[in-house]
Amino acid sequence: MPDHADTDNGPDTGSNTDTLPTSPEQLISYLDGLGIETTTHSHPPVFTVEEAQALRGTLPGGHCKNLFLKDKKGRLWLVVALEDSAVDLKTLDKRIGSARLSFGNGDLLREVLGVRPGSVTPFAVINDTGHRVTVVLEKAMMAHDLLNYHPLDNGRTTAIRSADLLKFLSSTGHEAVVADLAG
Repeated sequence: MPDHADTDNGPDTGSNTDTLPTSPEQLISYLDGLGIETTTHSHPPVFTVEEAQALRGTLPGGHCKNLFLKDKKGRLWLVVALEDSAVDLKTLDKRIGSARLSFGNGDLLREVLGVRPGSVTPFAVINDTGHRVTVVLEKAMMAHDLLNYHPLDNGRTTAIRSADLLKFLSSTGHEAVVADLAG
């Protein structure tokens, strides 16, 4: 049932819902208000792609990973790709027009996107009111009609149509860059 695992900063064993600026329920309500239909499944928290694959069963749609990155000029990036896509950080900067990239740390992740490591998701831009993060969506991922992400909590998976993901991102003031991330 899990959607993806984050290759951000490793596991965090605390509950994700105790200090979130936006709760998963508030997120779903926000999506409903936009006329976006979603389906959410609960499951044990997952922290890796392998854990997600073991639990999700036959949950349809593209299953994804999310990379919270910072470039050497201080710009923040959220790169979202299919879980099995090979994203090479050594060449990613050239593909997305950034400076050299490295992973953002957990404190910065909490400050900007309001989620903990293990729960990174494009839905977290709802908390990026300062528009500090540039969202990059993998072109191959966007070819899927249905996509799966954590709804701010890695103990749940929410399915959303790819067109509705773009609608959501736009509603938060984040116009996503769709890029070919494959070598």
